[in-house]
Amino acid sequence: MILEMKVPSPGESIKEVEIATWLVKNGDYVEKDQAIAEVDSDKATLELPAEASGIITLKAEEGDAVAVGAVVCLIDTSAAKPSGDAPKVEVKVEAPKVEEKKVEAPKAAPAPEKTYAAQAPSPAARKILDEKNIQPSDIVGTGKGGRITKEDAMNAVPSMGTPTGGNRGSERTKLSMLRRKVAERLVSAKNETAMLTTFNEVDMTNIYALRDQYKEEFKAKHGLGLGFMSFFTKAVTRALQLYPDVNSMIDGQEKISYDFCDISVAVSGPKGLMVPVMRNAETLSFRGVEAEIKRLALRARDGQITVDEMTGGTFTISNGGVFGSMLSTPIINPPQSGILGMHNVVERAIVRNGQIVIAPVMYVALSYDHRIIDGRESVGFLVAVKEALENPVEILMGGNAKKALEL
Repeated sequence: MILEMKVPSPGESIKEVEIATWLVKNGDYVEKDQAIAEVDSDKATLELPAEASGIITLKAEEGDAVAVGAVVCLIDTSAAKPSGDAPKVEVKVEAPKVEEKKVEAPKAAPAPEKTYAAQAPSPAARKILDEKNIQPSDIVGTGKGGRITKEDAMNAVPSMGTPTGGNRGSERTKLSMLRRKVAERLVSAKNETAMLTTFNEVDMTNIYALRDQYKEEFKAKHGLGLGFMSFFTKAVTRALQLYPDVNSMIDGQEKISYDFCDISVAVSGPKGLMVPVMRNAETLSFRGVEAEIKRLALRARDGQITVDEMTGGTFTISNGGVFGSMLSTPIINPPQSGILGMHNVVERAIVRNGQIVIAPVMYVALSYDHRIIDGRESVGFLVAVKEALENPVEILMGGNAKKALEL
């Protein structure tokens, strides 16, 4: 029996996927539920499991875009599993033979002689070449008598310079569907929102002290590291409840406000940037936040993240500091209206109680959509985050760190 395997629907809004990688070859024997391919949608990379055991015949190539419901491979379920020493069955499809005909190539017309007179550009072409900083002598004109036309100037590409003898290779690769969608969304965010960024700095002394005091006990009891993200998530959810406009979105001529905080966390996966969502983060404890972030990060790293886990989110936190970023203007994750950018922690001189001291300081940035969030709300939100992070026991832990950390 020949089973036709079709592309399952990864999500309601997804109509097409791309074959990123075949994990098996034509003629391989596959087991039921074995991962046979990785497919890219515009939201995530998913594994395609075999629906039955048998000999597989591939019907699509890597890089092919295929519609949801299209047949991508055949599985011969009646084929016996080969023994360990048996050779694999190879499925060969012979292309029809085409009779070769010798065609004499036409003789190329002699190239026009490059003289200054023949190369003289038209006034419009001259202007374009000057803007591109290209010399007329570097172009062969297609106009009458070899004259450089406006079209020649528009199509001209600046020289890459004089080679110095080193390696000058290049490679052209197709962007994955996920990367293309990310690029599209980023451009959309820049073009369709009134994005503005406000900055502040956070003295991380008290958070460092808490982590040094409790991280070993926290890890021993919960099996989790006590990182910055739990403190930042708790500070953000508190600030979102104080300034609900930052937790809102624009839909046409209406504003949608949420009484819950679904926090998107930007993580770097093997296929690029992914933004899985912590649902109802305002209800999570420190242990709950750390456990959920670890779970989502591992699933993103292993390519197991689902579309449902990537969909939604009312606000985003992005930690560029793990890569060493000192300061940045993060781009809003549409249709959200705000994103908080974390950065690296560096010892800096600050004034505390009238004295200059050295302290671990992080710069934080809030990018927001000015169409829906005013300066008062954006600045107030970021100040609320700063206050909570600089006074974590009092503001985030109810005055009892051990109880908040469930120790």
